[in-house]
Amino acid sequence: MKDTAGAVLNFTASLPFDRRLAVCDIRGSIAHVEMLADRQIISSDEAAGIIKGLQEIRADIEEDRFPYDIGFEDIHMNIEKRLTEKVGPLGGKLHTARSRNDQVALDMHLYLKEEIAIIDHHLYGLQETIIILAERFADVLIPGYTHLQRAQPVLLPHHLLTYFWMLQRDRERLAGALRRTDLMPLGAGAIAGTGFAIDRKQVAEKLGFSELYENSIDAVSDRDYIIEFLSFASILMMHLSRFCEELVLWSSAEFGFIELDDAYTTGSSMMPQKKNPDLAELIRGKTGRVYGSLIAMLTVMKGLPLAYNKDMQEDKEGLFDTVDSLKALLPLLSEMLQTMNIERSRLAAAVDDDYLCATDLADYLVRQGLAFREAHHVVGEMIAYCRQVGLRLRELDPEARHRFHAALAEDISALLDPKKVVEARCSRGGTAPSAVKEQLQLARNLLAGYQ
Repeated sequence: MKDTAGAVLNFTASLPFDRRLAVCDIRGSIAHVEMLADRQIISSDEAAGIIKGLQEIRADIEEDRFPYDIGFEDIHMNIEKRLTEKVGPLGGKLHTARSRNDQVALDMHLYLKEEIAIIDHHLYGLQETIIILAERFADVLIPGYTHLQRAQPVLLPHHLLTYFWMLQRDRERLAGALRRTDLMPLGAGAIAGTGFAIDRKQVAEKLGFSELYENSIDAVSDRDYIIEFLSFASILMMHLSRFCEELVLWSSAEFGFIELDDAYTTGSSMMPQKKNPDLAELIRGKTGRVYGSLIAMLTVMKGLPLAYNKDMQEDKEGLFDTVDSLKALLPLLSEMLQTMNIERSRLAAAVDDDYLCATDLADYLVRQGLAFREAHHVVGEMIAYCRQVGLRLRELDPEARHRFHAALAEDISALLDPKKVVEARCSRGGTAPSAVKEQLQLARNLLAGYQ
C-alpha cells in the first residue's frame, strides 16, 4: 500500500487554520480523560499522567513554543503526537472511546460558544452607544427618507433607535444560535457511538453544555449551528451595512449632516482636502465576505450523505473569518459613532422644507371632512403649483390656498412647522418626543435585562 502523496497531505491538512482550536481541544480531552478514569476505563494514575502532559502542552501553546508539524495534518493529531512524546505510550490511551469525528465536532462547539459570548457583548456595547447618541441628540430633527427622497421630519433619536431594534433582533437570533451550539457531541464516536461504558452527561456538565446530541450520526454530521451562526452574521452585517451606508451619505458634502472623527477616516494619496469614510465603507464591504461564508457552508453541506465527509473540514475558515471580522468591526463602529459630530445647522436647513409637512396638510383636510384620497390629491395639486411658481407652501397667501380648498385659507402655519409636525406623531412607536422618550425607556429596560 502506497503512502499518501506529500502534495495531497499538504492539500488536505487543516493545521494552518485549526490551530486556534488547540485550547478547546485540550479542554475537551481533559474532561474526556477524567470521565474515562471515573468510569474505570483507564486508571486514575493513567488519567493523571495524561492530564499533566496535556496541561504542559497547553502552556507550550499559550506561550507560543509548541512545535507544530504539518505532517500530522491537524491540531488534534499534533497534540496527541506531542502528548505521546511527553508521556510515552500512555498518550495513546487519550483516544479511547472517541473518534476524531466527535472530537473535532466538540472543539467547534466549544470554540463557537466562547466566541458567541464575546460577539454578544460587542452587540450590547453597540446598542448602548446608540442609546447614548439618542439621548445626546434628543432635540435634533432630520428629514426622514423614503426612496432616498425627503419624506417627513423625524427626530434623529427616532432614526438612530431603528438600529437598536435591528440589533436587538440580531441578538435574539444569536441567542437562538447559541442554544443549538450548546449541544455536546463527544461520545458519538466516528458514527455509531462506542462500546465503552462512558458517561456523556458527566463530560457535558464538566464542559458547560446544557444538552447532549441524542443521535450519534447527527452529532458528527451536524453543521446546522455553524450555518445558523453565519446566517445571524449575514443578517447582522446587512443591518450594519445599511447603517454605514447612511454614515457615508450623511458625511458627504451633498448631505453634510455629520462629520466623522479624523481617527476613523483616511486621507487621499492625491487630494489633500479628502476625508474618506473608509471604516464605514469597509464594514459595508465586509458584508459580501460574510455572505460568501454562509453560501459556501450551505453549498458544502447540501449534498453530503451521512455521516462525516472530508468536505466538512471547510466549515472552519469561513466561520473563523466571520468571527474575526465581527470582533474587529463591532467595537470600531461603536467608537466611530461615539466620536462623530452632528452638523446641526445643515440638519436644520434640511428640515426647513415645508413640503415635508404635506401629509399633515392632508390630515388637516381629512379632519375637515374630506376622504384621505381626495385630501391627498388637493395637497398634491397645491405642491405642484408651488413648485411651478417657485414658492414654498408657507409663502402662498390665503387667497391662493383657497383656490385649492376653502379650509386651506385658514391659518395653517402650525401645520407647516416641522417641530409641531414631529410633536403630532405621538402614537406608540412614533417620532414625537413623548413617544421617543417612551421608546428610549423601553430600550434601556430591555438592555438592562438582556446583557
